[in-house]
This record gives sequence, structure tokens and C-alpha cells, in this order.
Amino acid sequence: MGRGKLRIYLGAAPGVGKTYAMLSEAHRRVERGTDCAVAFVEHHGRPRTEVMLHGLEQVPRRELEYRDTVFTEMDVDAVLERRPEVALVDELAHTNVPGSRNPKRWQDVEELLQAGIDVVSTVNIQHLESLGDVVETITGVRQRETVPDEVVRRADQIELVDMSPQALRRRMAHGNIYKPDKVDAALSNYFRPGNLTALRELALLWTADRVDAYLQEYRSEHEVSTIWGSRERIVVGLTGGPEGRTLIRRAARMATKGAGGEILAVYVARSDGLTAASPKELAVQRTLVEDLGGTFHHVIGDDVPDALLAFARGVNATQIVLGSSRRKAWQYVFGPGVGSTVARESGPDLDVHIVTHDEVGTGRGLHIARGARLGRSRIVAGWLVGVAGALLLALLLRSVGPGLGLANDMLLFLSLTVAAALLGGLLPALASAAVGSLLLNWFFTPPLHTWTIADPKNIVAIVIFFGVAVAVASVVDLAARRTHQAARLRAESEILSFLAGSVLRGETSLEALLERVRETFSMGSVALMERSSEVDPWTCAGTAGDAGPLVRPEDADVDMPVGDNMALALSGRVLPAEDRRVLAAFAAQAAVVLDRQRLLGEAEQARALAEGNRIRTALLAAVSHDLRTPLASIKAAVTSLRSDDVAWSEADEAELLAGIEEGADRLDHLVGNLLDMSRLQTGTVTPLIREADLDEVVPMALGGVPEGSVVLDVPEDLPMVDIDKGLLERGVANLVENAVKYSPEGELVLVSASALGSRVEVRVVDRGPGVPDSDKDRIFEPFQRYGDAPRGAGVGLGLAVARGFAEAMGGTLTAEDTPGGGMTMVLTLRCAGGRPRTGAELPAEATS
Repeated sequence: MGRGKLRIYLGAAPGVGKTYAMLSEAHRRVERGTDCAVAFVEHHGRPRTEVMLHGLEQVPRRELEYRDTVFTEMDVDAVLERRPEVALVDELAHTNVPGSRNPKRWQDVEELLQAGIDVVSTVNIQHLESLGDVVETITGVRQRETVPDEVVRRADQIELVDMSPQALRRRMAHGNIYKPDKVDAALSNYFRPGNLTALRELALLWTADRVDAYLQEYRSEHEVSTIWGSRERIVVGLTGGPEGRTLIRRAARMATKGAGGEILAVYVARSDGLTAASPKELAVQRTLVEDLGGTFHHVIGDDVPDALLAFARGVNATQIVLGSSRRKAWQYVFGPGVGSTVARESGPDLDVHIVTHDEVGTGRGLHIARGARLGRSRIVAGWLVGVAGALLLALLLRSVGPGLGLANDMLLFLSLTVAAALLGGLLPALASAAVGSLLLNWFFTPPLHTWTIADPKNIVAIVIFFGVAVAVASVVDLAARRTHQAARLRAESEILSFLAGSVLRGETSLEALLERVRETFSMGSVALMERSSEVDPWTCAGTAGDAGPLVRPEDADVDMPVGDNMALALSGRVLPAEDRRVLAAFAAQAAVVLDRQRLLGEAEQARALAEGNRIRTALLAAVSHDLRTPLASIKAAVTSLRSDDVAWSEADEAELLAGIEEGADRLDHLVGNLLDMSRLQTGTVTPLIREADLDEVVPMALGGVPEGSVVLDVPEDLPMVDIDKGLLERGVANLVENAVKYSPEGELVLVSASALGSRVEVRVVDRGPGVPDSDKDRIFEPFQRYGDAPRGAGVGLGLAVARGFAEAMGGTLTAEDTPGGGMTMVLTLRCAGGRPRTGAELPAEATS
């Protein structure tokens, strides 16, 4: 059964027509053939609203007495029993009278929704819990009846019932809302034009936020990447520099020009942690943007323009505000800059504003977003080889006397450039090429020790040298970056392959998977959190590492949602954006593993229920025949004895009484076995283990069989055993009765006992037809009778009860073939001393 749908009519103030609109919707649905019922609607004496109740079925209310006054509330049980398709419930925020089923009416509505009943309800904006303080500030009245915002937010439909303050006051003056004696006081207090205007604005803004949430859900479900300019969202790109404050204030002024504008400040940090941003300045800017009603976001990304545009499109932003670059003029040689790149790639649906500030052109560190991710030691080595090595090479070549020739000198300097590229990446290689070119010009091209070159061929050679050096450095740097990307992709493919294999094999437990997540991303702890609904608290379904007291996934460093009510929370560090793709796969797999574990548990419960159903079915069959047979014989004998038409002889009466006694004994035996089996099935058998002698217990189990049908061989010198006397007696009695039942006439049943090491075996031997090996285990199942045993010969519980009692005492019961034909039941018990003795002061009644 699915959950019902909730539709809410939201109003800015009492009297705007919420209940009237709800009842109008009910009439429309009834006309379409929908089964609607009024669970609770309060018309407050308003004649037009009362008229709308005509023609609608009303579920009787429940009357409650409180403080000598009788109140009426919605009868949840009556509504659930009536079970309409749609239930009308007025005043969602209402507080129920003490003694009701739930403290709040919205909790009653939740029960109806859980039962699959659609609900149409009403609520005013002032009753939302988050707006209580705001409403009190506006109206001076504290609303004591509130409803959690999430209850209203998760409604399937929210319809705003709006009315201008002037029209609402006219309705009030005409007596359509309150009684005439209350109109003047209401108009001069709560229903003042300013109050109504402010409440109306609250309702409109709250509804707009909910509409925006619907839009975000739709865009996410349909993977809409283009920007829909439904409202102004301004993203401010921050660098951590002092110009950020100017950008935030400028964006705030832009947001105020349009109603409902929103500011989102975002700082993009590199994944390697290298940044020139001031943490103190970022903290100041974060406080500023929050004071202006915006939000601050921290994003990881090596490519700043791509990360910024991805964030803006992800939040459906309409504008981006960036500051003019702080680069000096010569730094533009290395690229166009973030602002130009964002403006070029933003597309027609996203406006980019470049704002000037006092820090323009003051200079900043050169940001190389696509570095090779080389270690610091390698970068230092690259600079030393590329620059210092070139100087040393020039001094060495000058000291050897006559030069080796310009071509050979260039090759030597080129080798240093290649070495610098291999060690330190692009920048050391470029510096090495530039220094090498200058040294070749100064020391090795005529005229020497001048920056002029006489031979044009030498000019061409040096230009070619510089070009080759730059090309080689770029290729080496590109290869380093490709190597890093290949290693990362290989690692991702191995992780995804592991996840795919675990899905197919079903081998990974939730704890093992979470530990794998923690190790893969080098986190301190990982926790999978879930909740039943959006208003319920988060609970931890599984952890790895020291998760600590997490209350919400947002409290962790990284949270990865899995659906609406489950999330993976990681603590330890902030993950780069590129890692979240793999993390999302882990999160989805964790949800699958959790569902699999729960399904296995439910399957086990289903198997137990199926077994219980099978036993109950067999029990009904037993009751329908096996128990009624002795009852029929008892009733027939009693009826005969009470008959006045026949004069029975003493012998006949004795025979009838003997039949009654035999039938009663059979009934007592059958009912006893049924009760014992039920105790075993429910796990309520609690044996009272004590030391005892078998020669004192086994003979007492033979009372229910005919005399002379059993041969007893239990030596008196057997060691004592740890048993429950009552359970052992009933178990052996069932074994002996079963053996006597299947033994041929004239064949005696042997009951013997012997010691074997630390245990004692009791054997019940018969000469009956025996049982094949394939059926030896099946005969111990409840309600099983082997072969063509006639109906009325028992319900097939004797052996099942005997084995259950044996296992409860720590023993075993197995079936063996009797040499020469027949069946031998072997009951194995532990000798005394294998476990602590039960205190002698325990009451004997505990045995049964």
C-alpha cells in the first residue's frame, strides 16, 4: 500500500477562504466520482462555508471531556475504518485536546497518509514553526499552535489562497469572518493593513521558495543543465583577495533590484591545497555575505573557470559577478585569465559582470591550474637544473678553451632544458630555455659579450633552439599530466570494477564497504545515515572508523546524498570535486548493500513465518481429525451410558467407561504434545538442569505403554547425567510409544542405556518396518507420519517433541537402523560435571 498524497491550502491570514476552497475542491472531486469524506472541518459559524458542507459525507467526531467541558476532535480510528479515497482535514496546526490519539492534528494526518488515504488540509502562514518569531514581531501575537515547516514542505501540492488586505478587511467588516461583536477589535488589532500586507508577503515568499524547490527537483530528475531564469541568483566569484568585499556588496545591490534575489558567494580552491588566499580575509567575506542574506560555498577544482561555471549552472544562477584581474600586464602572456574565460564560456543564458576595484593590476601569484602535480622536491630540482645548471654549463664550456661549436653548445643546453622539464615541469623548462638562449647569445655567438648577433644563421639557430626547448618542455609537461590522469582513471576503474564485482557476487558487507571508502579516500571516519522521512531525525545505519556523535550528514566534512532520506557522511578532509563521482558510486553501493542486508533479514523472517503457517495448517488438520476421533468415541460412550432406553450390564458399562478413559488418555497425550511443540517453536522451553540417575527417570516414562511390551535394561552403575527430569521423561515416553506403535505384534521394544566416554546413550530399539536413510531426518519434523500410518494414530509430533527436548538439554536424538530390521532411536546425554549444577534451592515447578 502506497503513501497517500497531501494537498495543502496555504493562507496569509484567517478568512482568506482556505476552508471554502478546500470544500469546493471536494465537491469537484465528488462530481468526478471520487470517494471523499469530511474527517474534520470547522466552519466557525460562517454561513457560506457551512453551506459548502452540504452534500459531503461527514465522519462522526470523537467527544472528549476535559476540565468538565466536552470537546470534539477528529476520530482517527473512524476515518481509518471508513477509509475514503480523500479525507478533508481542516486546521492542520491544531492542538488536540489532552487524551486524544496524538498531541497534534498534523500527526493524525500523518497516520492517514501512512494508511494510503489522500488528505486535503488547510493552514495559515503564521502557524509555520520557523515563522513564529517573525509573526510575533509583526502582529504582536505569539502563535501557540504551530506545525513543523517540513510537514508542509513535503506536501505533494501547496496552493496559495491569496487576497488583498483591503478585500480581506471588507470581508471582515461585512461579518463574513467573525461575529459582529468581534469585528471592530479585529480590524484595529490583528487585521490592520500593515499586518496583513506583511503576512501576505511572508506567504508569497514562502510559497515561492517551495516552488523553487519543486523546480530544482524537476531539473535534477530530468538532467536539465541549461539555466532557467525563474529568479535572480547571483554567484560571486571570490579569490580570497581584499577585492571580495567590493564584489559582495555590488552583488547585494544587484539582488535588491529584483524581488527574491539571492546571493551565492563561492571560493574555488585547488585540490592540492596550494592557495594564495588569506584564511582571515575569507572568514571576513563569509561573515559579510551571510550578513547580507547570502550563502558562502567552498568548492574544490583545479580549473577555476570550469568549476565556477559548473557551480553556477548547478544552482540555476542567472548572473556571475567577478572582479577585474589583479594580474600585471606581462602575466597575460600565460593566458586570458579567469574573467575572460568565464565570459567566453558562459553562454547566452548566464550574464557575467566584471567589476572594477582598487586592487586591479596590483599583481598576484600566477595560477597554473593544470599543473603536473609534481612534488615540491622535484620542482626545486627542476629549477636548479634548468637555471643553475645552465650557468654552470656556460662556465664549464668557457673554461675548456676552444668552443665545441655552436651546434654542440645548443644541444648541451637543450639537454638541460629537457632535464628541467622531466624534473620540474613546464615553468622550470621555460626558464631554462630562456636562460640558455641568453647565455648562448652572450658567450657563444659573435660578437661575444654583447647582446647582438652578427651572423643571421646564428639568430635562426638560437630561435630554433628556443622553440625546440619550449616544445619539448610542453610535451614533457603534457605527458606528466596525462600520466597523472591515466593513473587516476586506472584507480577509478579498479574501484568501480570492485564495486561491480561486489554487486554481482553479493559478498561485501556494509561495514567492509564503509571501511573500503574510508581507506580509498583517506578519511578518518565514514558513516551511512538514514531517516524515515524529512521530519524524522537521522540515524546511523553503519560506520567505519571513529565517526563521533554525528547528528546530521551536513556536520561532516563531506556528505553525499543517496536519495531523499539517506546520505554518506565522511569526516577527515574536504574532497576535490573530481573525487565525488567515485564517492557517488560508493554511496549508491552502500545503499544497495544496506537494502540487501535488510531483505535477507526479511526473507529469514518470511521463512520463519512460512514455517509457522505450515505448522498452523498441519495443526488445524490435526484438530479437524486426530483430536476429534477420541472426542467422538468419548461422546458416543457417554451418550450410551446416559440413554434410558437400554439397560446396560455391568460388563458393558465397564467397557464403555474404559473406552472413555482410553479416549481421554489419548486426548491428554495429543494436547500435551501440541503444547510442548508450541513451547519449542516459540523458544519458551527453559530446562532446569540437574544431576540425576537414568534408572530413576527412564522407568517412569513407561507408564503409558501396555505392560509386557517393553524390555528395560538400564544399569544402576551408569554415571549421573545433567538433565531436566520432566523433559527427559516426556521425551523417552514419546520414543517408547512410537516404537511400540510400529512394532509387530509379539515383538518387544528394548530400552537400554550405556556409557560412552563423557556421554550416556539411551537406545529405544524396535523391530518395525524401519525407515530409509533418505527419510530419517524428515521423521523428526512436526506433523510428519511415516508411510501409511493410519489417521488417528497421532498427529506426528512425538519424535519432533522428543528431539526438541533433547536439544534443549544439550543432547542429541538420531535414528539408526536396527540390525535385522527395525528402527533404533539413539538419545545422547552429557555426563554430570560437564556444566555447573543448578542450585538446589530452585523450585521444582520450573521443570515444567
